[in-house]
Parts: sequence; C-alpha cells; structure tokens
Amino acid sequence: MVKVIINTIEDFLQLSGEKLGESSWLLVDQNMINQFADATHDHQWIHVDADKAKTNSPYQTTIAHGYLTLSLLPCLLDEILEVRNLKYLVNYSIEKMVYKSVVLVDSKLRMVATLKSAKDLGNICKTNIQCTFEIEGQEKPVLEGSIVFLYYFN
Repeated sequence: MVKVIINTIEDFLQLSGEKLGESSWLLVDQNMINQFADATHDHQWIHVDADKAKTNSPYQTTIAHGYLTLSLLPCLLDEILEVRNLKYLVNYSIEKMVYKSVVLVDSKLRMVATLKSAKDLGNICKTNIQCTFEIEGQEKPVLEGSIVFLYYFN
C-alpha cells in the first residue's frame, strides 16, 4: 500500500478529483464492538448479545454500531494519507454520510478515499474527502459520504 504524502497546499490542489487510495482491511470483531459499546454507553442487544442476536436479529449475529464504522475514519485515512508541515488539523464537517449496509461481526472493513475538492484559504487548505467504507467480499458499500477538513500549514 502506497501512502499519499502531502507537503503543501499545492499538493492538495493538484490531487483534487483524484482517488487517494484505500486502507488495509480491518477486522471488526466482537471485542471491538463491545469496547465501543462501553465507550459510548450503547449496549443495545443487537450489538453485544450474540445469543439473542442469533435468534432475534434478522442478521442472526451481532452487528457493529454505525458510529463505530464512522469512528474508524481517522485511523483508516491515516493509512492512506500523510500530511506533513502541519500546525494542526480541524474536523470541519461531515456531508451526506449515508449508511447503506450493516457490518456483521467478524467482517473485514476498509475505506477508499477520494479528494473531491481542495481550496487554498491562505496557509489553510479546506479539503472535501469522499469516504467509502467497504466490506471484504461485498459489492455494496457500508457507509458513504464526505468529510471536510481544514489543514493549517506552517
């Protein structure tokens, strides 16, 4: 996997409209789901009770929280993109993030990132990155939408 290296705002501008890459596959197991449930105080049975899910869920197993999938965006994007010469980064907004499928326990998930746009704001680059979360072996994406970041360069 080749990581895209960004050193300047101009680097972002040149990649506008381009696919940045894809992350490696990440196993979403029951331990990860349970830890997320503990962190968010969301212990809905469909996520954490394998026995009940087996008999009462339409999926016949537990599923990851939708927000768990979304929360993996920063770590998966870090596998794709490295921005250097930064003072800091600000999460500016999330646009049209749509859940299209569930993540069954023990699925392998990855993210594909495309730079929809980049705008030079003077030592700040406003980017809009399309993020598509995929499950290994499944054509339909799990989650799609874009995230807007403000990169403050030195």
